Amino acid sequence: MTQKVAVLGTGKIGEALLSGMIRAGWAPADLLVTARRPERAEELRTRYGVTPVTNPEAAKTADTLILTVKPQDMGTLLDELAPHVPTDRLVISGAAGITTTSIEARLTTGTPVVRVMTNTPALVDEAMSVISAGSHANADHLAHTEEIFGAVGKTLRVPESQQDACTALSGSGPAYFFYLVEAMTDAGILLGLPRDKAHDLIVQSAIGAAVMLRDSGEHPVKLRENVTSPAGTTISAIRELENHGVRAALIAALEAARDRSRALAAGNN
Repeated sequence: MTQKVAVLGTGKIGEALLSGMIRAGWAPADLLVTARRPERAEELRTRYGVTPVTNPEAAKTADTLILTVKPQDMGTLLDELAPHVPTDRLVISGAAGITTTSIEARLTTGTPVVRVMTNTPALVDEAMSVISAGSHANADHLAHTEEIFGAVGKTLRVPESQQDACTALSGSGPAYFFYLVEAMTDAGILLGLPRDKAHDLIVQSAIGAAVMLRDSGEHPVKLRENVTSPAGTTISAIRELENHGVRAALIAALEAARDRSRALAAGNN
């Protein structure tokens, strides 16, 4: 039986998911989209051959609803959807900090809800999507969610109690790496390199290091030690990072991201 999937509030992540699903074999005719602006909806129709609908229409006709709006907009969207969502719909939320319990409370009792935190590498099919079941979601619902988000990267199931930590690590994670590359590029310029050459050196080093972390099976400490010769350049740099409290700053930053995720869940915009 054909399953219809609707992506609601189709921004960058929603579009990345949509395009990934089509590349993975979903038929555009089975994909519905909603967007705040009519011109955005028409753009998605032209680009992917999907069908723009209203949020209530999506709730009535799709088998799976994927909510990709910002956390601050979730309440308004749920108010619009609630009268139209039957209990046999799977609702997948991609909003940071919004619990399955809070979504379930706004919908008909028994509606299955799955919470997912993905990240922007979905745009290049290298996302890390973390999946948690609500109280009415079963193994089939989780498997279907993994099938959808597996189209744009890797998936991992975790208890919902770990979602805020996962948001801090992987949901916001790409920004930390971009920030680091930005800082290292500025350092390269300070050391006398043109910006484009500094950028290329750092990006390729980052890609190579990431592949080694993924494929070698080695602990990151071991990989770092392999680069760190006695009395060499690397250990001099590592000493400065430690002297400036970079490790402690990273831990504090991730704690702040986790706390913000919790605040969003509590409705503190």
